[in-house]
Amino acid sequence: MTTASAARKSGQSWALLLVLCGTIFLEGSDVAMLAVAVPTIRADLGLTTGTAAWVMSGYVLGYAGFTLLGGRAADLLGRRRMFLTWLGVFLVFSMLGGFATDGWILVVARFVTGVAAAFMTPAAMSIITTSYTEGPQRDKALLVFAGVGAGGFSLGLVIGGLLTELGWRWVFFAPVFLTGAILLAALRLLPAETRPEQGQRDYDLAGAASAAAAMLLLAYGIVRLEHRSEGLGLTIGALAAGLALLAAFIVIERRAKAPLVRLGIFRRTAMVRADLGALLFLGAFFGFQFIITLYLQGLRDWSSLQTAIALIVMGCDAVLAPTLTPRLVNRYGNSRVIFGGFLLAIVAYGLFLPVELDWSYAAMFPSLIIAGTAFALAYGPLTIAATDSVAKAEQGLAGGLLYTFTQFGSAVGISAVTAVYGIAAADADGSPRAVLDAYRTALVVPVVMVVLGAVLSSFGLRGARPADGQRKEASPAARNEASDGVPG
Repeated sequence: MTTASAARKSGQSWALLLVLCGTIFLEGSDVAMLAVAVPTIRADLGLTTGTAAWVMSGYVLGYAGFTLLGGRAADLLGRRRMFLTWLGVFLVFSMLGGFATDGWILVVARFVTGVAAAFMTPAAMSIITTSYTEGPQRDKALLVFAGVGAGGFSLGLVIGGLLTELGWRWVFFAPVFLTGAILLAALRLLPAETRPEQGQRDYDLAGAASAAAAMLLLAYGIVRLEHRSEGLGLTIGALAAGLALLAAFIVIERRAKAPLVRLGIFRRTAMVRADLGALLFLGAFFGFQFIITLYLQGLRDWSSLQTAIALIVMGCDAVLAPTLTPRLVNRYGNSRVIFGGFLLAIVAYGLFLPVELDWSYAAMFPSLIIAGTAFALAYGPLTIAATDSVAKAEQGLAGGLLYTFTQFGSAVGISAVTAVYGIAAADADGSPRAVLDAYRTALVVPVVMVVLGAVLSSFGLRGARPADGQRKEASPAARNEASDGVPG
């Protein structure tokens, strides 16, 4: 390959990665912007507390309920087709949310937007894992992808605060413009696909229906945990029905001629460990951030914009993930870097446990910067481990499983800290000191989650060598092929 053609191919690969990273940035910032805007939306539309909560929970239900199906659909129906189709759906329903005049319209818009994210995000990740050669180049692309997603969430907090000052509807309209730009670029840059063979296009409708229903009910039950004893029967019923459907799904998959999920994929212990680690890490991260937000706005009377600016330091992972983390992975391997990320998270959340009513920002800063660094070290390598050595035909499934676990982790983390806070505050006198004590109790939840994650990830250290994040040395020809047109 000539130097000119190699440079052209490399430029196209960078452009493709930029478009795919735009998608994960869109998904992260969209969630963060709405989180900041919900109090204003509630006041403007006169929503009840329950409806306002469902504006946020509707997205989680759609995302968690359909991510597994979305990932497999990318493998069976075409990654490019799924990416473009659901990116378009995301655009339309984001616009619908901006025009909403009633709470139920917002809830529907957010639910369908979550479903769209459940299909387009695994498709985007599987395009990366099938477009870039397995090894350091793919690892770097995945680390950039994960870092941009986390950075999108952090920047989305600030952008959401600014847009809410202009008018909360801009929180819905701004993603429309970004989505449109990504869609136009994707039409040109996404590689064409060959149609799957007939045997690969057999549809497991029973498996798809049972999986989606099980995930929806389990997500619904987890979200309802934050209500504690209120409607406990409905919560337990949803979780029990979800588990029953999950069991039915496993039976269906065992008997299906062309299963939605090949159950043998769960024999990949490294993948399963990475998925569970992602669930614990994301759950702890979002639970910690949720409690800090309540502390700053509820006890300290900080505005949403002040809170967003204070938390933006946690977005340091957007810089560290594509710069520092690849070097650490190449030197020490995925397992050690993931374990280090969990240890840093334990330190970050533990440092915030003695929080006081009059803490200065300087006192909070170490926890925030360490938490962002921990995210940079753990999340990207967990993404690599969850898709590493998985067959090309199942990359969408691997991505769907990862995002299913991360979405459930987010729901578990936020619901758990909310439930623990509610229990701790139930018998309190409502004074600022009592509320602070309840926050401190709730902060134990993310600490416990990352401790469990550290224990789980430590099993990956057994027999791990410093080079376990690298692949076997390829032949000179293969190395040249891998380096042509791949970011790095």
